Amino acid sequence: MHTTARTPATRARRGWAAAGLAALLLAAAPPAPGAGTNESASLRSLTTAVSSPLQSSPYCGIYWGSLGRTNGTTHTTGTVEGVRAGRHTCFDRLVIDVANVPRSLTYDVRYVDAVRADGSGRLVPLAGAADLQIVLRAPAYADGSPTYSPTRRDQLVNVTGWDTFRQIALAGSFEGQTTVGLGVRARLPFRVLVLDGPGDGARLVVDVAHRW
Repeated sequence: MHTTARTPATRARRGWAAAGLAALLLAAAPPAPGAGTNESASLRSLTTAVSSPLQSSPYCGIYWGSLGRTNGTTHTTGTVEGVRAGRHTCFDRLVIDVANVPRSLTYDVRYVDAVRADGSGRLVPLAGAADLQIVLRAPAYADGSPTYSPTRRDQLVNVTGWDTFRQIALAGSFEGQTTVGLGVRARLPFRVLVLDGPGDGARLVVDVAHRW
């Protein structure tokens, strides 16, 4: 008679299946008369022991979420000097460089139905399935002259073929704040950081994960 050897993996799978069945039977069974809290605690422990190994870890340990981020409304006298982006293992990164910052930067970053141009309210079309609006409370001009003049307002950085970013566009700078539209592959988790430097400047950093 032919028999199949049971590998350690097979025995482990059967062991988890048996433990899961035991937890389900215990949960469905009516409590015995006079059963106290110790029995309930034991049942919860068994259920947790079965389910914990089956829970998947978050992608790259990311717990950012996709809700809007804001840290105040105070404007800075610093001025926007440039916009750049980079590709990382778990996320794509956008960086807005601001020069001569006397204090920390304030911002409002959130997903919106459509990004609108500062002042005119004109629609700023973006590639991708989700629009991330980045409002930085710092101007891109000083004494009536621009401090940041991109060659193409609709393509501040070429992100063709990137994992998450689809388009980066300048929506405008008006009344002391600058808006950048970021077209994203989908509504994905993101985080916002304010980093010091270089020099007396600061950087607004927006990271968007490659997936959930």
